[in-house]
Amino acid sequence: MTERPSRRLLLVHAHPDDESINNGATMARYAAEGAHVTLVTCTLGERGEVIPPELAHLTGAGLGEHRLRELTAAMRAVGVEDFRLLGGPGHYQDSGMMGLPDNDDPGCLWQADVDEAAAHLVEVIREVRPQVLVTYDPDGGYGHPDHIQAHRIAMRAADLAAEAGLGIAKVYWNRVPRTIAEDAFARLQEVLPGLTFPKSAVIDDVPGVVDDERITTEIDGTAYAAAKAAAMAAHATQIEVAEPYFALSNQLAQPLFSTEYYELVRGQQGAQGRETDLFAGIEVAS
Repeated sequence: MTERPSRRLLLVHAHPDDESINNGATMARYAAEGAHVTLVTCTLGERGEVIPPELAHLTGAGLGEHRLRELTAAMRAVGVEDFRLLGGPGHYQDSGMMGLPDNDDPGCLWQADVDEAAAHLVEVIREVRPQVLVTYDPDGGYGHPDHIQAHRIAMRAADLAAEAGLGIAKVYWNRVPRTIAEDAFARLQEVLPGLTFPKSAVIDDVPGVVDDERITTEIDGTAYAAAKAAAMAAHATQIEVAEPYFALSNQLAQPLFSTEYYELVRGQQGAQGRETDLFAGIEVAS
């Protein structure tokens, strides 16, 4: 039997591309350091808006299949081999943006029974035995129904796993400190005339921005900035990258952060001040 790596990180995301935007540098760093990194994506993003005109014909299941190929390429870029779809590919479908009729589709993630969906994730936890879980805050970062539901599923799975004796030592939510966002957007305004994007996004467009004092952990992924940018660029239906900036289908430029930030919401903080390691304070024996 293959020996289990001593550090094991589980990330739960809503759609292909979310993982690279939020955690691309973190994933690349820990994978390069020999940690076992597991990504669980809850849907294939079948209702995402497609950027390249030559791919505009992709919709529904066809788009989902294409986005799975993009996810595969993105994970190759950051060195992650263990990536899965919750319940299997297509088990839960994209719910669309909040308030649309798509939210009522009985097959979409928004309509899923949280306990049932969490049970699928518990099976992954049982296999992988992660010490660290990363997911969204209760608002899903910006209010998308699939992000909110991914948060609910991840947190419920953590509870169920603990009840089964499979407790996860630390749970983090994705964050961006407000001052970091403000500084990055100020620099963006200076260079915007030289970019291909016509306008800038605003800080409110960035998921998970909070006051600085809520940040418990920062992961310096500067050495993996190129890997993160490559992973994001692999999601070509959803993201256009002009490093160190990018835009989604709205064509609004925003910063690409190579240092990634987190809020520890369960578990013991492993350092005074901000942690610089998600595994800080954890006994890493398998």
